[in-house]
This record gives sequence, structure tokens and C-alpha cells, in this order.
Amino acid sequence: MSEPLNWARDRDDWPHASASRFVQADGLRWHVQQMGQGPVALLLHGTGASTHSWRGWMELLAAEYCVVAVDLPGHAFTGPAPAEKLSLQGMARSVGALVRELGLTVELLIGHSAGAAIGAQMVIERHCSPVRLIGINGAFFPLAGLQGLIFPPVARLMAATPLASRLFARRTWEPQAVRRLIAGTGSMLDERGIELYGRLLRDPRHAAGALGMMARWDLRELARELRHWRTPMTLIVGSRDRAVPPDDARRLLRLLPSPGDHRLEVFEQGGHLVHEEYPREVAQRVLFRQG
Repeated sequence: MSEPLNWARDRDDWPHASASRFVQADGLRWHVQQMGQGPVALLLHGTGASTHSWRGWMELLAAEYCVVAVDLPGHAFTGPAPAEKLSLQGMARSVGALVRELGLTVELLIGHSAGAAIGAQMVIERHCSPVRLIGINGAFFPLAGLQGLIFPPVARLMAATPLASRLFARRTWEPQAVRRLIAGTGSMLDERGIELYGRLLRDPRHAAGALGMMARWDLRELARELRHWRTPMTLIVGSRDRAVPPDDARRLLRLLPSPGDHRLEVFEQGGHLVHEEYPREVAQRVLFRQG
């Protein structure tokens, strides 16, 4: 059964709800979580996720940073967005507008999967100038092969069909179904993680936001722009990732100028959601191995 998220109800047990607030920027009502003091670390989740994916990170990073996590446009508790705001460039501009509204000077920009690409696009368009970009299983390249040819048109068709997101949310997203979906990315989450993703999957508005984002995702220009990249980058990879090929990180390192400025950290046991599987281990590498 589809069940839209409702902050008045869901905040009772949403991760770090006490750090949440809602902010208007770029015509959207954003769900933002903020805790800690110090230089700003901005956290951007991937397609189909939310601030909940950083639940194991925020208190750890808050010991050294002012940590800010947001729900991307159309995701979880951030309001729905028009189509043009769901592209890579649109997302970067919208998050950039939110950063300005919040008066943030971002020092550390951390993105998971598509969130890493949004972070890179923000830097390219000068919405922020972090000291370092950290990409966790970053989706920096277009999908390869037959999948790359078939997936974008299918996503566009589904996003253009009003019933698609409702039908997706109406399927029986019992824990076992959610667990199988997550396992398909190469990750294994605890029961709390499965329950939270189940809530997201059952929300037609969230499904519409994720489908709309995937439909408008085009990384070809980003791949070209990265040849001129200047910001130091750390790439964190779960070697069991089935969503983004782990070799993409090594491919990116070969593409980036000034190779000595960049680092690769590999977690042999992690999948696509390695930051949720091993939050303390991954966050501690982020926190203690900068510079």
C-alpha cells in the first residue's frame, strides 16, 4: 500500500529529527538537518535516498564540523520539483541556491552516488568552493553498454506517466522485498535501514522525484568538464558495488589532472551503500584523513 511521508507523523522516529528544519530556496521547501560547529561539511545523498542515509555519520562529523544534510528536490520531505530542477545542472543550481540561503561556506562536500556528481557540478558552476570533494561510489560517468542505451529512455517514459510512481509505490514493499532491492546494489543493511527505505519506496511523491531525476540524468558533459578539475578529491569505493562499477573510480583518477591531489579508498566488504553498511569506518576515514 502506498503511504506518503508525513513529517507531522514520521518525525517521531526519523533519524536526527531534532536537527531538522524546513527552508525555502529556489522555489522549493527543503528538509535540512544541521548539527555541530566548525567548518561546514555538506552531505548530498544519492537517487532515491534521503538524509536518513547519513544517520550513522552526522554525530561523528559534528565533532569537527558543522554538518548539513539535505533531502534533494522531490525526495523524502523536500517538496516536489519541476522537471528542469531534476537534471544534474538543475539540481546543482537548486542546492547552490539553498547553500546561499543558509549562508554556508562549504569546506567539505560529501556526495554518495548521484550526490557526488551533483557536488562536482556545483563546484564546476562555482556554487561552492570546497577544500575537498569526497565521492562515495560516485556516479560520474554515463551508464555503459546496453544498460546505458535502454535505461534513460525507459526512465523518461516512466517519469512522464503519472501512474508510474503510484504503481511503483503500491507494490508490496515488505521488508523482504526491500532487502532484495538493496542486495541488488551489493549491500546488506540492518533492519532499521530496511525499514527506512521501505517508507521511502511506499511514497508516490518520493518515487516520482527519483524517477524524474533518473529520466533527466545526463553525465556526458560532466565527464568532459572533469578533465579540467582542480579541487582535491577523495574517492571511496565499495568493491562489491553492483550499481556503479568500482573501476569507474580508477577511470576517474586517470582522467583528473594533478593526480597527486586525489586519493582512492577501497572497502573490500562494502557495496553501493557502503557508507550505510560501515558508517563509522567510512566516516572516520573522511574525518581524520583530509589534507
